[in-house]
Amino acid sequence: MNLTIKQQLGIKIRDAVKQAVVEGIFPDDLLIPEVQVESPKTSDFGDFATNIAFSLTKILKKSPRDIAIIIAKYLEQEKIIKKIEVAGAGFINFWIAEARLYEILGEIEIKQERYGSSNAGQGKKTIVEFLSANPTGPLHVGHGRGAVIGDVIGNILEFCGYDVTREYYINDVGNQMVKLGASLRVRYLELLGESLPLPEEGYQGEYMIDIAKKLYELEKDSCRNKDVMYFKDFAMSEILEDIKQSLLSFGVNFNSWYAESTLYQEEMTKKVLDKLKDMGYTYDANGALWLKTTAFGDDKDRVLIRENQIPTYFTGDIAYHCSKYNRGYEILIDLWGADHHGYINRLKAACLALNYPEESLVILLYQLVSLSRGNQPVSMSTRQGEFVTLSEVIQEVGKDAARFFFCMRKSDAHLDFDLELSKRQSQENPVYYVQYAHARICSIFRKAKESGLKIKSYEEIDLSVLNLSEELILLSKMSTLQDEVSGCARLFEPHRLTIYLMEIVSIFHSYYNHQRIISSESNLTDARLFLINGLRIVLRNTLSLLGISAPEEM
Repeated sequence: MNLTIKQQLGIKIRDAVKQAVVEGIFPDDLLIPEVQVESPKTSDFGDFATNIAFSLTKILKKSPRDIAIIIAKYLEQEKIIKKIEVAGAGFINFWIAEARLYEILGEIEIKQERYGSSNAGQGKKTIVEFLSANPTGPLHVGHGRGAVIGDVIGNILEFCGYDVTREYYINDVGNQMVKLGASLRVRYLELLGESLPLPEEGYQGEYMIDIAKKLYELEKDSCRNKDVMYFKDFAMSEILEDIKQSLLSFGVNFNSWYAESTLYQEEMTKKVLDKLKDMGYTYDANGALWLKTTAFGDDKDRVLIRENQIPTYFTGDIAYHCSKYNRGYEILIDLWGADHHGYINRLKAACLALNYPEESLVILLYQLVSLSRGNQPVSMSTRQGEFVTLSEVIQEVGKDAARFFFCMRKSDAHLDFDLELSKRQSQENPVYYVQYAHARICSIFRKAKESGLKIKSYEEIDLSVLNLSEELILLSKMSTLQDEVSGCARLFEPHRLTIYLMEIVSIFHSYYNHQRIISSESNLTDARLFLINGLRIVLRNTLSLLGISAPEEM
């Protein structure tokens, strides 16, 4: 596997520190910290930079700048480095040799849709469980954020060589489902002329009336004496189908739909409780069964079986995660709404008690969304029916805009979804700005074809004519796609891809506005066409990871 420029630099910096140790400039027992190589905020500070000197200053008892100067001297003769500079208090900035940057275009030509991918995951069986909204009503715009983040994380992990399953956990057991059935029963009986009050905290949305009408159309008055569970099953089936259709239109596909009731059918809950009891991690107190989660880092012990002998939600969660391990998954990723923060430590404690590796369970949080229409906020409530559905948002702004906006911020940061901005056809709208870059490149190729030009191969082109700073900066940015994707996979931060796209298209649009791609100079035209074709592939691959289209015309 070819190393990225960042990876090459990291190895060379580490080798430089080792050489300083060999020559006695640094002590023999020096523990070299992880080398961080980053892309500077502006090109004034080079293509890449490292702060390794700051990590060594306490150990070596030297100033970061003095350490940086020593390290830089060992890197001056490296072929991939055109220029090296010690800046500020001790940063080392690098400008990459043009010959190495040109090689990026050769790599893109070979890898095509796999450019930016890796085999870091080595086929590890991974399950990403996300969204899992209770089947008690249509998906609203807040659910959309969890759906996209989970889906994009799955895409990124697959691109990095993991064997990924996307799973939706269906909460089809418990009081909320009983209330759902009771709410539908009331609405159905209303159609038969009976007037009954909705259950306390029942579901009042218009969608419940629509479901009741469908039930009546199918069964007429034959369900008058059916019990609440019959109505629950019918309502859940209809709502789940609506959820599936909404997700399909949003480009989100689950490999697996796992029902909570399956845990009880397979006696998974009983098996887990018996195992925890046998291991000595449970005890009885005040008529309830408790788990000693404090022995594994939780702030207090948690109830497994209530005084009324009904299992808690926590018990079901433990059993569900055990089912994932039993199905052979090595990495479990849960994406939860931020309001579930308090459940993290208890679940991790339970998995540790059951001897599952600590690093195998990853729990991520995401903040919900504030939706505004103009300056007016839109409230959302599943029971009161005052919500904007995800389907309505997709219909209004489109799948691509919705997905891009949901991924624009770090998942645990608040997101304000501006509907008006997401529909605007201008550079103020980031998704339009990004997609327009791809469409603009495709337009250039249509013009090239009309002129009888074609894209030559890497071996046929003299790339040395690509010597403008904008061209070299663009190449440097294109070289980091795999690093960006790998970082997203390691940190579970899909928003980094939207930032990457906005940065690279900004460079391209500026370049396009100042330079002619097709000119009377054939060598220069060939090289620039090859350059922007590489960029087209980079944009397409990155948009694909986000589940967003790369239009050829706009």
